[in-house]
Amino acid sequence: MTRIAAALLACALAACAAAPPPVDLSGTWPARAGDYHDVTKEWTRRTVLRGHFQQTLELIATFRSPPWRAAAAAREASARGATDGTVESLARAAAEGDYEISLVVTTYDRAENDLDRGARSSWKLALVDEQGTETPPIEVVRDRRPPDVIRAEVPEFGDFATAYVARFPRSAAALGPDAKRIKLRMWSSRGAVQLVWNAR
Repeated sequence: MTRIAAALLACALAACAAAPPPVDLSGTWPARAGDYHDVTKEWTRRTVLRGHFQQTLELIATFRSPPWRAAAAAREASARGATDGTVESLARAAAEGDYEISLVVTTYDRAENDLDRGARSSWKLALVDEQGTETPPIEVVRDRRPPDVIRAEVPEFGDFATAYVARFPRSAAALGPDAKRIKLRMWSSRGAVQLVWNAR
């Protein structure tokens, strides 16, 4: 094997090892709630945009899927000592509403970390279906919870990061029995990044 072939094989193996795990895109409520940290890791994606030898953007996104909401509800119910199923019922209702994706954004220029400014934001977001149709968010709101609380959900939340929650309409058809892939696209004049959730 030549050195070039060996290098290409090593790169291919590294790419496979780094590929995020496939997930359940059916949109059905799970029969059993998984471990919160394991499910959060499974549904979280991360990417970095670099330009001119510096990091322009870091984006960490967690899709609040039915499995994620079930795990979060089980965690909250345990913390509250709730046994009447109220927490799970609320979580299930939320899972049937608009799609939500929690975002942790870090920008080189902190003035550009402004996703909650809507149409005036430096960055644009879209949920992309398998046909390539882009659906913009209904709204992007800043997560006002204390940093320690956010960090418990997303350990990578850094000192210069800002957390948001992006809501997308159900018309985006991201989840369903035939769904094979979800893409979250984010772009500005600085460049573009894309995160992908592939179906099992």
